[in-house]
Amino acid sequence: MQIYLNVAQIVLSVALITVVLLQVKGGGLGGIFGQPDTVYRTKRGVERILFQLTIALVVLFVIVSIITLKIPLK
Repeated sequence: MQIYLNVAQIVLSVALITVVLLQVKGGGLGGIFGQPDTVYRTKRGVERILFQLTIALVVLFVIVSIITLKIPLK
């Protein structure tokens, strides 16, 4: 069981790193294509999905980490 939790932690951490790196620092994906960053905008489309996926991955990572701590090593 411990091995499966460790593998799950590794997979979740790689996925979390990938999702965080996909998020553009600053005003969002519009800044890549020349849109001004000074305009207030809400998260839409891919930005919103990446944001929600980041939150979900963090919650899953924390849950798996806590479960890993609670299970004794054999």
